[in-house]
Amino acid sequence: MFRVKIPATSANLGPGFDCLGLALQLYNSIIVEPSRPFEISLTGSYRDGIPADESNLVWRTMCHFWKLIHYPIPSVALTFENNIPPSRGLGSSSAAIVGGLVAANTLAGSPYSKYELLQVANALEGHPDNVTPALYGGVTLSIPTEGGMLPRILSQKPNFKAVVVIPNTLLNTTKARGILPPDVSRKDAVFNISHAGLLIEAFIREEYSLLKEGMRDLLHQNQRAALIPGMLETLEAAFQAGAYGAALSGSGPTLIALITETSKKEVSQSMITTLGQYEVNAQAIVLGIDSCGATSSIT
Repeated sequence: MFRVKIPATSANLGPGFDCLGLALQLYNSIIVEPSRPFEISLTGSYRDGIPADESNLVWRTMCHFWKLIHYPIPSVALTFENNIPPSRGLGSSSAAIVGGLVAANTLAGSPYSKYELLQVANALEGHPDNVTPALYGGVTLSIPTEGGMLPRILSQKPNFKAVVVIPNTLLNTTKARGILPPDVSRKDAVFNISHAGLLIEAFIREEYSLLKEGMRDLLHQNQRAALIPGMLETLEAAFQAGAYGAALSGSGPTLIALITETSKKEVSQSMITTLGQYEVNAQAIVLGIDSCGATSSIT
């Protein structure tokens, strides 16, 4: 019997659309019991709407991997502890895919490296900004190359924390992506390229004073603000309360602010209060940055 532990993730971080992300110290777990009759049990904070049969995304991912490597599908009992809220922009689907791949790879004797698992995860998810930090931990950059997705860890153990403010509403990723225009202007493209470069420098050099400017974006945040009342005002409130930087987490509706330990109370309260002015109820959680990514251990 073994346990796979997978972190939540926050993608984009402003201008890094589909390529930048970070791992958070909020986890889903998969307990795998080999040689048991097939069964899926659900525990944790989020169980509603998650199937406990063969249609479950974790199980489908496991079967996909075994078929990929021509490994006989074994009989196993699985227990999922789900603490990452679904459809909130914190990488719940990526956690399911990464967790399923790590579990299936472990059961098969670990024939795939982490890099090889990333290629499979990216093909299944469709974009790497969540799956890369879920696998590697820290702050990551994903670069599409002719040979596959190239992962780079910009900072394994950054010296900041994150406030994630989670509205009590769901936002479907497909809908959030569908609202984006198919084309962007050269001006906006240049803006985002330059700001993504500044953001990367801030992480590598640990010059976090650059994050406020570095996390500005023109490609997706303003457009998605139409789906989240008070979003832009709440991000500005986070800056005013002392956050290094703030952004929409993934496709939302969660908002994330990068903070010092001393500013967590002020930033959290300011963001919650501002959203409340737009009749959006939300909870704020202060999280550290996960430095390990998905892990597998014997229990």
